[in-house]
Amino acid sequence: MQNAQLIGLSSQMALGREIEVIANNMANVTTTGFKARSTRFQEYLMPKASAESFRRPDRKLSYVIDAATPLDLTQGPIEPTGNPLNAAIRGEAFFAVQTPQGERYTRNGAFEMNAQGQIVTSDGYAVLGDGGPIQIGQQETGLAIGPDGTVSTNQGTRGKLRLVTFADPQGLTNAGSNLYSSSTPAQPAGPQGRIEPGSLERSNVRPVLAMTRMLEVSRVYQLVSDTVSRLDSMRGQAIQRLADVGNA
Repeated sequence: MQNAQLIGLSSQMALGREIEVIANNMANVTTTGFKARSTRFQEYLMPKASAESFRRPDRKLSYVIDAATPLDLTQGPIEPTGNPLNAAIRGEAFFAVQTPQGERYTRNGAFEMNAQGQIVTSDGYAVLGDGGPIQIGQQETGLAIGPDGTVSTNQGTRGKLRLVTFADPQGLTNAGSNLYSSSTPAQPAGPQGRIEPGSLERSNVRPVLAMTRMLEVSRVYQLVSDTVSRLDSMRGQAIQRLADVGNA
């Protein structure tokens, strides 16, 4: 009975983790460039040790463990905005930005211009070009971002947005503010990334599917919770009966 409770609890933990991931996806339905995550679980059998001499061999117990939360790199819808500081990426590339914690990566191309004339994210982080942050003079006009990432004004080319990819994009870690960090070096995107000037990539979360999955997981979670509660009650009753027999 105790094993059944532990198995149920492992299932609850896995389902609870999936609810957290789905809730985060739903909270970012309108976040520019957001990439959804999913959950992946695997079976864990116990006990690992066994002996062949027992009359009744050990029975394998199947637990659930959280294996990963893979990143969904599906292209989000691209929406034209007409804003020259907006840029959407087609492909699996990322913009590189400079933060106080080091270099980070994002798909959010809703850029702005700060007081120092640098192109920055909505959180004020400098967007990196091939030669570092891109600087625009206060008197310059006609800002434009080309399909290859080239940033130009009426004074000529001012830099080129640095697009990067990763050998294993599933190794990217959420770093807050719609940014990712990576433990492996970024690589130049090359033909794997192309920019749609004057546009933004919307979140790739599909709200209807996410809501449907949330309801399904919530129902299963409640079912498992009720089962664990009943097993706990049965265990308590069994202990009480044993105590009553001992006192008889």
